[in-house]
Amino acid sequence: MKANPGGQVDVQDILGRDPLIATLWDVLEQQSIIMTAERRIGKTSVIRKMQAEPRANWVPVLQDLEQFHSADDFALAVYEKVSTFLTGLKKWARRAKEFFEGIGGIEIGGVLKLPANRERHWKNLLVHSIEDLVTQQEPKRLVFFWDEMPYMLDNIRRREGDDTAKEVLDVLRSLRQHTAGFRMVLTGSIGLHHVLGALKAADYKNEPINDMYAVEVTPLALADARELARRLINGEQLQTADVAESAAAIAEQGDCFPFYIHHIARRLKVSRRPAAPEQVAAVVHEQLLDANDPWELAHYRTRIPSYYPKEEEVVTAVLDTLATADKPAAVDAILAAIKSQTPFDNRNRLLQLLKLLERDHYLGRSPEGHYHFRFPLIRRWWKLDRGL
Repeated sequence: MKANPGGQVDVQDILGRDPLIATLWDVLEQQSIIMTAERRIGKTSVIRKMQAEPRANWVPVLQDLEQFHSADDFALAVYEKVSTFLTGLKKWARRAKEFFEGIGGIEIGGVLKLPANRERHWKNLLVHSIEDLVTQQEPKRLVFFWDEMPYMLDNIRRREGDDTAKEVLDVLRSLRQHTAGFRMVLTGSIGLHHVLGALKAADYKNEPINDMYAVEVTPLALADARELARRLINGEQLQTADVAESAAAIAEQGDCFPFYIHHIARRLKVSRRPAAPEQVAAVVHEQLLDANDPWELAHYRTRIPSYYPKEEEVVTAVLDTLATADKPAAVDAILAAIKSQTPFDNRNRLLQLLKLLERDHYLGRSPEGHYHFRFPLIRRWWKLDRGL
């Protein structure tokens, strides 16, 4: 295998995800899924593999929703996918097509457009499309893999207002509740809980996702991470006196993230260094210090103002405290450390922030309930970036 950091890995080279994928297909038999994951952990690779190798009688459709900024865009994209799918089955999205043409929808150069008026047609188009799909999809079933759903919802919220974003969530929940056999898998690099938090602050009372099953994509198991590193060592013809020892070093230094493992192998190749453990450690240290940020780690710092508006100072103090702690810290110890750095003195709010930081994959908890950085590599980078 060749190193391909950040690129689209061939499906046959996506390792260690078969047990997770089997679980996802089992869950989809009964309900839709929210897939949570840290950035660059490989969630998109999982759904790409599911799309390429579907279970019998399932037809997966993968759509990247990051490009959509309005409810119209979303509804039109779903309508187009449903129409294409049913046409392939020699069936017809009748209700949706009749509605689209009846309201004056047009196609220009292969691009569908809703009429330019103030009526909100997107909702009916979306509902009719899904209803056509479910009534005519036998014997196969279509499942939508909607990547970056939270990003799209945030785009809609900012462009069209909170009410439209709420409506999209409510319509999707209604479709799941009242349309038998309709399935979706939602993923995103922005936590959906942040978008929902913004909507609840705008008086949104509904619970639009509590009927969905949450599945977290974790780093690779250590054995799979070592196997990935071994294949990269061999594929890149990296020099080493002990392949197993070098593969173990790369897997450990990369926190079992495929993205970082690929980066380490690429850097060793480009710099013409052997894959000896000491060279692996040196490469990682250099990358963590590189001002060009080749591993895009600054994301962990730059996203804090948007994730935690008006509380950036407190969140940064929490992370500084835990980055320099020599063991997991209790809540009261964290509060005392923050109080020495900031005017903050609200234990209840600190508990809420710690739970949010855990959901955002910054933190983990020990068996005693004490907090620590979840990923050692990110902790190392944070200390270096912050000069701690």
